[in-house]
Amino acid sequence: MTGPIAVVAGIAPDPDEPALHVEYCGEWHALRQGGSMSIGREADLVIDDNPFLHRHLLDVRQVEGLWVLSNVGSRLAVTVTDGAGRLQSWLGPGARLPLVFGLTTIVFTAGPTTYELSVHMTEPAFAEAAPSALHGITTVGDVTLTPSQKLVILALAESMLLRDGVGMGEIPTGARAAARLGWSVTRFNRKLDNVCDKFDRLGVRGLRGGMRSYATNRRIRLVEYAIAARIVTRADLPLLDLTPEDTE
Repeated sequence: MTGPIAVVAGIAPDPDEPALHVEYCGEWHALRQGGSMSIGREADLVIDDNPFLHRHLLDVRQVEGLWVLSNVGSRLAVTVTDGAGRLQSWLGPGARLPLVFGLTTIVFTAGPTTYELSVHMTEPAFAEAAPSALHGITTVGDVTLTPSQKLVILALAESMLLRDGVGMGEIPTGARAAARLGWSVTRFNRKLDNVCDKFDRLGVRGLRGGMRSYATNRRIRLVEYAIAARIVTRADLPLLDLTPEDTE
């Protein structure tokens, strides 16, 4: 990691400091102009000792005055969204993306565990626009879910949403998620099919796959997308404790 790095647990960055800041697990990592930072299992910013996580998964550096996020891993994709969840990119291995918003959220999964970190720009290239007052049909991110479909997502994302300064959560199997809801596995999988089909039709990538990888990968991708796009939040978790007749 080049350039001075300061780590201050639980303290927000000074907005007057001309730097980029990365927040993970309640710690703020301040990266000065011209610097760079690697993120992964054995990197400048150590995420976890999870063997499914690349030693170096992400790289953040300034290139000709522009901060750039690169996926330097070979297998894992990451979900990148602006702070409001209105714009989202799926950054595959070898891909790069300029960091232009005041707040960028990064979500990725390694094995059964999902991680979230955020990047804060002191002087972002773009400011968030206020929502339009015009009425009409919006694009990806504004989708109508039935109560039971939302419960499917919540059951899968519960541990991630419950984290408090931990920054990681384990995605349950379909059987565990079904048991959390008091449903049969068959019913849960049918509802999960419906949710994935709905988002797939809206253009969300990664919810379809081969016969051998589909079941696991779609749960991972659904949780990543739902959290990054703010489709489910911690405030929704009480819905998991409703009686069955209240969820249809």
